[in-house]
Amino acid sequence: MHIAILYNRDHELLEDDPGREAREDVTRVASALSEALSRGDTHAEPLPVEGSRLDFVDVLARMRPDLVINLCESVAADSRGEMVIPCLLDMLGLPYTGSPALSLGLALHKDKAKELLRARGVSTPGFARVERLEDLEAVDLPFPLIVKPAREDASVGITADSVVHDRAALRRTVEAVLRTFHQPALIEQYIAGREIYVPLLGNQPRRALPLTEIHFGKLFEDRPNIVTYAAKWEADSADYQNTPSGLCLLEDPALEARLVQTALDAFAALECQDYGRVDMRVSPQGVPYVIDINPNCDLHPEAGFAKAARAAGIDYPSLATRLVEIALERAHGHSTPRSKGSGAARLPDSANRNVLAGRGNGRDRARRSRASAE
Repeated sequence: MHIAILYNRDHELLEDDPGREAREDVTRVASALSEALSRGDTHAEPLPVEGSRLDFVDVLARMRPDLVINLCESVAADSRGEMVIPCLLDMLGLPYTGSPALSLGLALHKDKAKELLRARGVSTPGFARVERLEDLEAVDLPFPLIVKPAREDASVGITADSVVHDRAALRRTVEAVLRTFHQPALIEQYIAGREIYVPLLGNQPRRALPLTEIHFGKLFEDRPNIVTYAAKWEADSADYQNTPSGLCLLEDPALEARLVQTALDAFAALECQDYGRVDMRVSPQGVPYVIDINPNCDLHPEAGFAKAARAAGIDYPSLATRLVEIALERAHGHSTPRSKGSGAARLPDSANRNVLAGRGNGRDRARRSRASAE
């Protein structure tokens, strides 16, 4: 089986990139997955998406891999480009791992995701989106509040100053987000309490892996307990060293059941697929609030998702293999590659099948059009 591992290589593109470390990490994930999957008759080949160039489209059209592992979190160092990749893969008729473009776009546009969660009855903190400083006049949310870029992930833009307690600090922090990231700011009610992550794997059925929790150290005794960008990506920082993650030990089975069901409901609301992580804050009253849905979460062997899988008895090579199987089952109805050629029988659609993924006719049209242009 031939697998292409598509990843963004754009961490050196911008001179001043507030998300450089997160973008660079994707390269290491691609290498780890290639090593884990390339054995026997399976060849997993990393393929970078460099800058704003779309050369990889022609490469994939010629390569015709059995599956694409989609790790792309940005294009040209712009997180909004994340949703472009599944669209192109759908047009090529190539099956791929992870969520489709709509899900990625909703998850990235945090205010839209929260509107959908609220409409579906999934608990999420109160919020407002601000595009200009003048919009702050209409914001009527109780303090404390947390301010984030509205269209980033991986804690990009989150600092120790992101939680604010008065309108003067709110204005300063919103202004910094607008100026630095050139996008709207999301203002959200800050939920004091435990930060617990629910990793999800599979489609029908979908299961929760062991829950993980951020353990805030002494540094956070006198400051809000939030996972800053430094806490996620700057290993030498005090934030990083004071926010280890580990298995979440809950004495209340009912609370654990609420967390898992809330995560499943949130994932379903955005129509996410295959794998992902739902981040939640649990109030002192035991109410889980969804603060982020990450359908394209970090798959590095030492990241939280792989650690949760290990706690469930799934080592990294087995996890990589399972991700491939899940995507192929969704695309084709079974876990083996579909045979190519005009004599291949068409498989019946499954209930959750992406109709475009794996369609031979669409792939042939794309191939012919490129051949005629060359």
